[in-house]
Amino acid sequence: MTTAAADVSSPISPTVVAELESANASGKTPVVFIHGLWMLKSAWAPWRELFEAEGYATMAPNWPNEPETVEEARANPQAVAGIGVGQVADHLEMIVKKLEKKPAIIGHSFGGLFTQMLAGRGCAFASVPIDPAPFRGVLPLPFSAIKAAFPVLGNPLNRSKAMALTTIQFKYAFGNQLSEEESNALHEQLMVASPCRCLFEAAMANVNPFTPVKADTADKERGPMLVISGEHDHIVPHSMAYAAYKRQRKNAAVTEFVEFKDRGHSLCNDHGWKEIAETALAFVKRFS
Repeated sequence: MTTAAADVSSPISPTVVAELESANASGKTPVVFIHGLWMLKSAWAPWRELFEAEGYATMAPNWPNEPETVEEARANPQAVAGIGVGQVADHLEMIVKKLEKKPAIIGHSFGGLFTQMLAGRGCAFASVPIDPAPFRGVLPLPFSAIKAAFPVLGNPLNRSKAMALTTIQFKYAFGNQLSEEESNALHEQLMVASPCRCLFEAAMANVNPFTPVKADTADKERGPMLVISGEHDHIVPHSMAYAAYKRQRKNAAVTEFVEFKDRGHSLCNDHGWKEIAETALAFVKRFS
């Protein structure tokens, strides 16, 4: 049984339009940040401040139909229900191609998947996927990844819905390397409902020959790529992130892998975010 795609009638928000116009008017090198499931573009605020202080123009695109704020998203959790990977990737590509200069692209989790998809479409001069969700051809499926996704994947009826994680589910999936206090604080600050369809599509990518969850790792325009992993990530464990790197390193462009010890899936947003951000910044600087 197939699920109809959600209607996307107004894909680019006024905020993102303003960010595009500002980046193009600045003449600076742009850096695009792509968030993953259960968060919004606002989760990148500290990263954007850091990169802008280094002279880059930054932007963080919305996903289709996404509310602007955490409060709005919680008030209307089903706004993104039914959105799939192909829709999000095409939407992000449309936005990125409106930039007058080719950007660096940095993404976390499903944002890391979209980062690789866009890099494979020649959209980036350099890219940094962080704890990236798997694409077709990434084969490892550790137990922790299954357990972290089970609140969604455990019920096939969830496919057409949008769901958020509870504080307990978030602690296992994101905050397993954090104190309960910090994990709960991040949940309160960042957690929103996200489209379950994306997880179902990723879970079936290796058995569906027509899956939209695929990245062109051989594209000559892919550009340099740094894959970042957290050693104790439950959602995207080392084996999954490293499998993505092994497929990407066949590209003629520079491909590197860095793993941060004792870090979980929250590494972009927790107390140690700056170490990850500075590593990504140093990589982008090498090629900008």
